Amino acid sequence: MKQFSDLGLSETVLQAVTAEGYTTPTPIQIEVIPAMLAGRDILGTAQTGTGKTAAFVLPLLNKLVRGRERPAQKCCGTLILAPTRELAAQIADSIRTYGQFGRQTVAVVVGGVKPGPQIKAMARGVDILVATPGRLLDHMSSGVIRLDQTTTVILDEADQMLDLGFMPAIRKIMGKVARERQTALLSATMPKQIRALANDFLKDPAEISVAPEARPIELIEQKVMLVDRSAKRRLLEEILGAKDVERAIVFTRTKRGADKVQRALSDAGLSAAAIHGNKSQNQRTKTLDDFKRGNVIILVATDIAARGIDVDGVSHVVNYEMPNIPESYVHRIGRTARAGKTGIAISLCDGAEREYLRDIEKLVGYSLKATGNGGADDRPEPRSGGRNSNRQPREGAARNSRPGNRPARNNRHNSKPGGQPQRTERKPGVDAADDGLARMLGEKRRPQKNSNGPSDGPSRPPRRRNRNKNSASHRTVAA
Repeated sequence: MKQFSDLGLSETVLQAVTAEGYTTPTPIQIEVIPAMLAGRDILGTAQTGTGKTAAFVLPLLNKLVRGRERPAQKCCGTLILAPTRELAAQIADSIRTYGQFGRQTVAVVVGGVKPGPQIKAMARGVDILVATPGRLLDHMSSGVIRLDQTTTVILDEADQMLDLGFMPAIRKIMGKVARERQTALLSATMPKQIRALANDFLKDPAEISVAPEARPIELIEQKVMLVDRSAKRRLLEEILGAKDVERAIVFTRTKRGADKVQRALSDAGLSAAAIHGNKSQNQRTKTLDDFKRGNVIILVATDIAARGIDVDGVSHVVNYEMPNIPESYVHRIGRTARAGKTGIAISLCDGAEREYLRDIEKLVGYSLKATGNGGADDRPEPRSGGRNSNRQPREGAARNSRPGNRPARNNRHNSKPGGQPQRTERKPGVDAADDGLARMLGEKRRPQKNSNGPSDGPSRPPRRRNRNKNSASHRTVAA
């Protein structure tokens, strides 16, 4: 069995690895580290929780130890792109941990926080920049960051980066990077259509896949409970109230759903906090720190916010709502059974989510163990074409609302047979459109009659205007 000392890493890097208690590299590390040390581009796929971050961080630090050149102002030697703020912060922490005996400089550029400290950090240049695409583009457009001297680019969680609409931003960023560069894309899943896009950024890459794509780690005990939608909250409280739950993550599909579940768990006397995109960066950081320290036992999260949650000791993962993208299932349950430990993943599947379950089973290649037979009366969710188009509409939205959680737009007018717009009767108190038309005609706003009952003051007759009906300037405002 290979040791880290067999991979060609410097003594400075090995000292940090040993200080963290690691001696034996994981399969992805055994393959990626030598290839990156040789300067090759990388297209790597490995199960979540198998050490992908260290697989590219250790070679980067080794390169700096062997021959560090002082970066120019506003520049970085290495750029690491991540889809979320949490993952960017997690990567930066790993760099500082494994580089504790080195002299590298690191900066983190993400949205949701004030840009001033980021501008100051980049003013003198850094060895490694960890960033999310949006905020990085903002700084590039203002001249705060330059990438013309960047010679190494890492895209972590590459499938998510490309699949969540970051493609235009990534193309702009890659267009500013030096032509002679080393590029690595690593992820837990790499769908074929995403692989085709990723090949645009790579030159003769070393394709490394240490496990079948999208196969959950074998140390996770997976369970599916077929339940009625109305019974989910009660079952969730029973699951998380058990004595064997040391630390748990609950997944929902929407931000609003995460807040509702968190409130319900707190009302039941359980220690829970929510993390999602509507939270400020300070709130998200504090929540994640509390979860890591054990001050919060249950973390309720959405899929995107969960990227970068690398916390040891998560005993349970619960899918309160089944993911509508099957690859997200692998990422979700990969939050448990990390660093060689075992874990439990429980999915609460109602009748409307059975199709999502079938998609997941097709992806992982086997049937998940299911119990119960509830959910027969749950209304199926509408699905349409497109990878991300089968989302559940927001609560309160019309049943015929469009995909993407956006309510359908109501037409202002119903058409008559002759093509003329049909007049609609104005409701009391709703006169915004008439006010605008009155202003266009140069008229003053007419007082509204109260049709719901007598007013508090004396009624006044409507003001009459003396107009010649035959005048060409005569106009009538529809009531």
